[in-house]
Amino acid sequence: MYQADASASSTEPPDESPEAGSRRADALRKAEMARTAANREAAVAQQLIDQFITQARDRGIRSEPLRMRLSSGGTARTDKMGWYIKVNQTVAIGEDGGYYILTMPGGLRERITGVRLQPSLPSLEVSRGGRDGETGDLSDFLTKRLRQALGGCWSPPTTP
Repeated sequence: MYQADASASSTEPPDESPEAGSRRADALRKAEMARTAANREAAVAQQLIDQFITQARDRGIRSEPLRMRLSSGGTARTDKMGWYIKVNQTVAIGEDGGYYILTMPGGLRERITGVRLQPSLPSLEVSRGGRDGETGDLSDFLTKRLRQALGGCWSPPTTP
């Protein structure tokens, strides 16, 4: 009968070569630097968002119930109120200061029960890497949305 070596069942990782350890350390350092940069950018973006909320309220721009766009083609109600900042209504700022990406897989269940929104880490670039043609600086999107209150051109599509 085969008797397993007790050391073979150890939960310790196998010894790494110095080169593998160095690559791993470099990868961890790069990941930490990326997290730090994203958090720094989010802090600046959050200041812009907070200013936007104050200005929107001062100008009388009312918030509205936010709706999530589902991959099935429909929309679902959410638990948040806020302001859409993209014309296609896929990004919004919540009354709570949250930055919300309003697209997700889903179907009938979400349409019936609704969706609980979780804020995303805000970025200074809206829809970075997006393919819908509506990307750009967060400050530009917020300014365009504020101009709507002054009779500017911003007209979201009607929701079915």
